[in-house]
Amino acid sequence: MEEKNRKKIILMAKKAKEAFLKVANISSNNRNKILFYFAKALKKNRDFILQENQKDINLAKRLNFSSALIDRLTLSPARLEAMCNSFLKLRELPDPVGRILKDWTTPAGLKIFKVSVPIGVILIIYESRPDVTADCLGLCIKSGNVVILRGGSEAFYSNQAIFKVCHQVLKDFSYPSYGANFVFVREKWAVDLLLKLNDDIDLVIPRGGEGLIRKITRISRIPVIKHYKGICHIYVDKDADLEMAKKVCFNAKVQRPATCNAMESMLVHRDIALKFLPLMLREFLSAKVKIRGCPLTLKIARETGIFSKEMFKEATDKDYSTEYLDLILAVKVVKDLEEAVAHINKYGSHHSDAIITKNKESAQEFLKKVDSACVYHNASTRLTDGYQFGMGAEMGISTDRLHARGPMALEELTTYKYTVYGNGQIRI
Repeated sequence: MEEKNRKKIILMAKKAKEAFLKVANISSNNRNKILFYFAKALKKNRDFILQENQKDINLAKRLNFSSALIDRLTLSPARLEAMCNSFLKLRELPDPVGRILKDWTTPAGLKIFKVSVPIGVILIIYESRPDVTADCLGLCIKSGNVVILRGGSEAFYSNQAIFKVCHQVLKDFSYPSYGANFVFVREKWAVDLLLKLNDDIDLVIPRGGEGLIRKITRISRIPVIKHYKGICHIYVDKDADLEMAKKVCFNAKVQRPATCNAMESMLVHRDIALKFLPLMLREFLSAKVKIRGCPLTLKIARETGIFSKEMFKEATDKDYSTEYLDLILAVKVVKDLEEAVAHINKYGSHHSDAIITKNKESAQEFLKKVDSACVYHNASTRLTDGYQFGMGAEMGISTDRLHARGPMALEELTTYKYTVYGNGQIRI
């Protein structure tokens, strides 16, 4: 059976490569129609998708997954509606393919146009979140790319259901066979095999934990766009609006702690620590957030009567470089903005970091000096998301510097070629 499945995967990749030129030349109007009917199909099949999702949730509970990971896995009517809205938003966005990025005429009279084109066959390897199936499928349809989806076994039934519903729409539109693909093999060897098919697959985008991404980067023969961790910080400056800081920090940690853009470390200027930390820590404790605090943080917690051995521990160096993906937060009091920036650049993962302050000069210094894909002034790191940025959806969030950085959406799923017009020019 394994040998048979290996042959199927190899054939799928070859057929995907052959389908690319057909997919790339589908009209923008037809691609947009497909996205519209994707949304209709998800709404029509909502009960089926939720039923299949429940299978994954039940198994996750039997395997004692954390509550945060089960949240990542869970679909709800509201989350399905958000998936439908993502398709509709993508439909409204400009076509990313065929844009003239630059044009000029050479002294010899050649007219040169730099034009955006799809990348090719894109392999997405992802864990936990079934909405990634819809996001990546929609983005690849809109951008004229062929997609191969390989979701995690923990979300197998959910991913399969979403793909089957959308794939029926593609069949109804006579979309090229192998223009969109789902790997139904659950065993891990399938990923290892796919990563060797560099003749047929042009790009790999992994979405998942650090272990998965490091493994893919290590063994892939195909270019990989990645982020290893989401160690996101919020620095509460001495000139912060404390009510705003409390609201933003709570959102960044608690709203969905298992996401890569959740806050993992909170830095607080020492001049406001005594006033701000008791307020903020009480809010976190009410949401069952465990604190890994510096000595001054723990001292303030003890002096204000909110310390408990169950919820507080002294932070270690490892805590500041840990992506918890859970209701655990590292907290440190810093002497000034300079120390905050140095801490973030040392321990952060170049993902998303924020400053809360009313001081515009401090904000600009922070935004300039913090070396991350997304830097914020007075806003939650949870906003690092293609949909929130108005991109319709995202393939993932890249902390690489090439070829994309930050939320990867339509524009990042294109490359370019030069089209050159002459009238008989030759090189002398």
